[in-house]
Amino acid sequence: MTNSKLKIGIPRALFYWKKPLSTGIDGGGFWETFFEKLGAKVVLSPETNKKIVEKGVKMADPGACFSTKVFLGHILWFNNQKIDYLFVPRLKTNDEKLEYCPRFFALPDLTKILVNTKILTETFDARKNLHSFQKKIPVYFKESLYRLGKKIGADNEKTEEAIKSAILKEEKLEKQQRKDFLNKIKSENQKIVLISHPYNLYDDYVNVGIKKKLKKLGAEIIFIDEVPTKQRTTYNTQHITLDYPEFHWEFGKEIMKKIQTILEDFSDKISGVIEVSSFLCGCDAVLKEFVEKAFKENEIPFLYLIIDEQTADAGVQTRLEAFMDTLH
Repeated sequence: MTNSKLKIGIPRALFYWKKPLSTGIDGGGFWETFFEKLGAKVVLSPETNKKIVEKGVKMADPGACFSTKVFLGHILWFNNQKIDYLFVPRLKTNDEKLEYCPRFFALPDLTKILVNTKILTETFDARKNLHSFQKKIPVYFKESLYRLGKKIGADNEKTEEAIKSAILKEEKLEKQQRKDFLNKIKSENQKIVLISHPYNLYDDYVNVGIKKKLKKLGAEIIFIDEVPTKQRTTYNTQHITLDYPEFHWEFGKEIMKKIQTILEDFSDKISGVIEVSSFLCGCDAVLKEFVEKAFKENEIPFLYLIIDEQTADAGVQTRLEAFMDTLH
């Protein structure tokens, strides 16, 4: 059994917002539930703020993307906290054996250099484990969770219970997300799809409050991860063939699949699309061309925004206002 007083810190950046399971949902709920069910107390870093970003920027190398700088600021925040472990997983490939961004590979190593706290980590790599499913979870993922549990004193039985609880929470959130999506599609307001990595979309400081800004301009906001891909909703379904390469990283393939769903089932209900990209993100630099092409060929207005630590609130507001004016 784990010590009930064990404190595990989780930085509210990068992997925190990534869905750990193919049936999951973005938002970090899986990890919090998992560790709490193992008897640990979870300590989250604060929501991103100016001080956190400034710390990350000072520590980052020149080639680091803005999202990595934000992550560095969050882990540095833990230097002043009394915790037993700082959780930073090594995400390499998902259940489709598609790679995460290369920077995710080295996060545990980078964290060890910057903080004095013990790092709790485990590698999640579908290529190195048996690839099959047991009760809605890939075997490779479950095996990694078992090893993670053992590192803090939990046996497989206790870890199994924690996994089940975390999955149930995610399924509940995912069910609500599907319901919210259908309600948004039915809205009378102009519907804007926001495309980006979840750690940009769900962090209001990072994206300069783009959701609130668009809502004030009268738009209904749909995050790209809210768009269904597995359980398709049948509206005026048509077949659309998108021209893009076979991406080797998970985000690229996932985004293009969701874009195909939008174009086939909801193109007549979407007023415009905005893609938000972190400055110096290599994956986005490649993906952007195919995303923009897909929407422009289908005559859906498209706006591309690049964000970094210098992004001005007023500048984003002006571009959003101009974009919304073109939709009337």
